[in-house]
Amino acid sequence: MEHAETTVLTASKESRERAERELSAAWRAVMASYSDESAFSGIDPVALREEMSGINVLPDEGLGYDQALSLISKEVLPHMLRTWSTSYMPHLHSPALTESLAAELIISTYNNSMDSWDQSPAATEVELIVVRKLLELFGYDPAKADGVFTSGGSQSNLSAIVAARDAWCMRKLGWDVKKKGNPGCYKRLRLYTSEISHFSMEKSCHMLGLGYDAVVKLPVDSQARIDIGRARQQLEADRQAGLLPFCIVATVGTTDFGSVDDIAALRDLADEYGCHLHADAAYGSGAIMSRAYRDRIGDLSLADSITVDFHKMFLLPISCSAILVKDASLLGCFELHADYLNREEDEEDGYVNLVGKSMQTTRRADAIKVLLSFLTRGRDGYARIIDHVISNAGHLYAVLSADDSFICPVKPTLSSVVFALKAGDEVNKAVRRRLLAKGTVLGQTVMDGRVMLKATLLNPALDEAGLDRLVALVKAEGDLVTKGR
Repeated sequence: MEHAETTVLTASKESRERAERELSAAWRAVMASYSDESAFSGIDPVALREEMSGINVLPDEGLGYDQALSLISKEVLPHMLRTWSTSYMPHLHSPALTESLAAELIISTYNNSMDSWDQSPAATEVELIVVRKLLELFGYDPAKADGVFTSGGSQSNLSAIVAARDAWCMRKLGWDVKKKGNPGCYKRLRLYTSEISHFSMEKSCHMLGLGYDAVVKLPVDSQARIDIGRARQQLEADRQAGLLPFCIVATVGTTDFGSVDDIAALRDLADEYGCHLHADAAYGSGAIMSRAYRDRIGDLSLADSITVDFHKMFLLPISCSAILVKDASLLGCFELHADYLNREEDEEDGYVNLVGKSMQTTRRADAIKVLLSFLTRGRDGYARIIDHVISNAGHLYAVLSADDSFICPVKPTLSSVVFALKAGDEVNKAVRRRLLAKGTVLGQTVMDGRVMLKATLLNPALDEAGLDRLVALVKAEGDLVTKGR
């Protein structure tokens, strides 16, 4: 068997030097894998699949690090998607700030697990101070509120909906879901959200045993925000029909349009119908750092819970998210003591075991990424980034709106612009595919039955000149498609 010092990090000089050499080689391989601003090699999926199928994933005898890295450098890295490219803009999938790459190295090397204090002493305390700052940042009282890091927006939304369901059932029905499961009337429970909200609402209600039918999709206005008047009509009709509204979800940055629901109006509606109000701010939460555009997301402290994603507008590596709750007791739905993990006597003596707030057991120390980037950039540094990307969206919208070749129906609130060539659906589909093959990646969606292109502008390295070139490129490709070339 290979000696331990050649397989894991130890305190020895040899082990440290080996790790440094291997990590340096990996970094050099990444840097050597690209030479221009394209986001993708352009290889088609069939060819890439064929290329990957030739890799012997588990050889009888190991190749050794150098040969293994060489193989990956040749077969895999050239075709990896380069999220830092200014030609990549289809999804809420950001480039990573350079200091956060260093944070990932720290997190992976120490490999702490955030479930119990004795598995992550310093990392636990980091999460506690970061969560406290987040509570202050979003307007919650840290003495009454709480939060915990999660794997992403879907898990944060699920956590909020579980907490909302449990609290509503206890408050309205005197029913303890945690012990007894869903109440007998569970088929009448309803969650209300935008018709263009994230699909994690349906997924969450499925996993809670409520089913997709529990999710009521509310119509939106011309700016892709919940129509408050029609929402009130829907809730009242459902209540009259004997249904039980328990939660309203405000989307603070829809996936396609970046549109922001009126959280103040939805707070009034939630109070009127006795609902929990959750703000899915996975996208828009980053705008809290803006100097110029912060007011566009409304007062998130009006919500009972908030989803924050750091791997979107905050530009941190996947995965990094948090769920914040105005009333700390809401997270009690996840608390369960195990003798081997989070003993009550330890917690009485000041050991904080974060597993009691989370649906996860093992999880990474992702708060370190937030800490390092917050310390590195400060409020001003983040404000410059956020203001720039939102300003870019305004510029692209203005250029597209002034060009008779395009339609651009929704004025951006954040950093997403949905548009289309007037030439038609098939032309827009073809343009996206052709650009992908040339290393420029745009998104595609549908609005009112029409195929649309989407630019999600999270990259602060992109400027107005680059956006002008993008418009010209899309237009030129559209002309070629129209001419059958």
